[in-house]
This record gives sequence, C-alpha cells and structure tokens, in this order.
Amino acid sequence: MKKVICFIALLFSPACLLAQTEEALVKKCIESYIEGTSYNKPDSIEKAFYPEASLFLSNKDKELWIVPASEYAKWFKKDNQGQFNGRIGRVISIDVYNNIASAKAEILIPGKKMEFIDLFLLKKLQGEWKIISKSASSLSTNKSGQNILFIVSNTDHYGKSTIAAGNSFSEIVNAYNTFKTEGYTVDFVSPEGGSIPLAYINTSDTLQKQYLFDPDFMYALKNTKKPNEIDSKNYKAVHYIGGGSAMYDVPENKEIQTITLKVYEENKGIISSVCHGTAGIVNLKTNDGNYLVAGKKISGYPDSFEKQDGEYFKYFPFLIQKTIEERGGIFKFSARNVSHVETDGRIVTGQNFQSSSGVALKIIELINDAKNE
Repeated sequence: MKKVICFIALLFSPACLLAQTEEALVKKCIESYIEGTSYNKPDSIEKAFYPEASLFLSNKDKELWIVPASEYAKWFKKDNQGQFNGRIGRVISIDVYNNIASAKAEILIPGKKMEFIDLFLLKKLQGEWKIISKSASSLSTNKSGQNILFIVSNTDHYGKSTIAAGNSFSEIVNAYNTFKTEGYTVDFVSPEGGSIPLAYINTSDTLQKQYLFDPDFMYALKNTKKPNEIDSKNYKAVHYIGGGSAMYDVPENKEIQTITLKVYEENKGIISSVCHGTAGIVNLKTNDGNYLVAGKKISGYPDSFEKQDGEYFKYFPFLIQKTIEERGGIFKFSARNVSHVETDGRIVTGQNFQSSSGVALKIIELINDAKNE
C-alpha cells in the first residue's frame, strides 16, 4: 500500500504537474506554428518563433538551406489570409527538460501526396516558449488526411477490485497498423485523457514488438486526448478498443457517446468495436430515441466465453451479449480464436483481437464505397 501511495503522490507532485503544464505550453506554441502555416497566418508563425530563429531546410539547389524565421513567415503572406491551404499538421511528440524542449510534428499535403516531418528545438525565454530552430524533411506518402478515432479507457482495475485491467494492446496494434498502411491517421481519446493501461502485450509478436518500441506511437498512448479536445467533424469512423478496461468508464461516458453519435449521424460515419470494446456501444441511442444496437447484427466477446467462476467476472458491471440482446440486438459470434466480423449498415463489430484487422479493412471498404456513391 505504501508503494501505491508513494506512486500516486509522485504522479500528482508539483514537479510532475509543472512538467505537464510546460508540455501543454510547448504544444500550444507548436500549434500556433501549425495554424499559421495551414491557414496563411504569418502573425501566428512569427509568434511561435524566436525573432532570430532559423529554419534548416533543403531544396533542389542546396543540401542545407538556412532560412531566417522572419523570411519564412513572409512566404505565407502570398495567399489569402486565414484560408486553408491544404497543409494538415499535428504534433507527434514533445520532450521537455527544464527550460528547453524538443518536438516533432507531421505536416501532410494530401493534394501533393507529400509528408513533412518537422523537428523543433524550443527554449523558454522571458516566460514564453519559443521555437529557436526547425529542420524538416519530406517524403512521398499515401496519407490522405482522413482520420479514425480510437476510443480507449483509463481504468486500470476491474471495478473496485485489485485485479489489473488494461486496453488490449494487440487490438490497438492490429487495427492501427491496418489503418496506417492504408493512409489513415489515428487519434486516441479516453474519458480522462492522458496515459492508458495496456494489457495482452506479446513481445514475441513481430508487429506488437515493432509498435511497443515505436516512440511516437507510445507517446500517443501516453497522451490520449480528452473528449473536449475532439472535433467530431474530423472523423470518418470511431473504433472502440477492447480489453478488461473497456467494461468501465467508457460505456457511461456522455461526452464520448456524443462524439460517437455525431460521427455516425452528422458525418454519416461508422461506429465500430472489437471484443470487449463492444461494451462501449450498448448504451448508445440514436436521434429517434432507440438503442443503436436494436435490430442490428452485433459481434463482440460472448458471455459464454467469459470465465464466469473467475474473480474478475464478479466485478463486471453488465454482460455485453445479454445487454445487447435485451436491447433488441442480434448477437453473432463464432468459435474461440477465430476472426468474426459483422457489418450491419455503418456498424462494424468484431468478436476478438483476431478480428481487429478485418474490422479495420471493412471500415476502409465502407468509406471508399461512400466516396464512390
């Protein structure tokens, strides 16, 4: 118990909270740069940079092309101020040490099939974070700028027990890699934001090992977004991840429910889930007041596969299959350890982690079909 208390005290110590605050301020500085370069706002770019900062770039004539920040900002005066110019930017990672920081951002230009990676060095000067240098490089890419939202849980125990719970790493990785390969960008949201617990990590699995040691990917899992940071208009689909954690906090979260239903009803997007992630959709009601699952074929982890004499099972807040069937859903599943994917309109659900890639591929198929209509 003392170790747990010490850990909690450290987690919420003034030094830790200060580091989190500084990281947020660094992110704000980088986002000012991103907004300026995406919407032709030179003032926002100048605000992000230290006045004497330089950019270390390259072009066809120079291997190293040094551009003063003031000159760089002027490049964005040529087009209509405030008008989106096709550049889609996002912060990938931030590392803060006292009054210095480094950061990485991805800039996509889907129209030109280009991806830039920007690396920044920042310093806190007179109480404000400023970019003191930037370097960038580009490659051709298939990234489309289309976004998928993964919904994960912050819960690290089964209910009030001491039994550890987590989000299924295999489900995250299998679906994430499928979307990434097809050019989609994945964001993560959780009820509280920040870090999430992970479970079912298999370092003998090549793909899982690859992502476990991918610093940018793990940074995203450490820094999931809060619901109030999500703009539902940006997403083609939401995807609920399973694992024991999925049974808690997500199914009842009203903000996440609102995001999901806006993607489904306003964007004409897709709702999807895998395994225990299906717990996240049982409480969803559409605008007509009916449960989303009513009359729909739904898959997930079946009640009969649960270890019902296991200690963890005593803490389940509800049963997935039973609840879906009570609410008019048609629950479908196959034998254990076999991929099983159900599609009913714009609802795509899978039985287990073996179904994760299949669910992702079906989502992509539906998005492509909608484009061609």
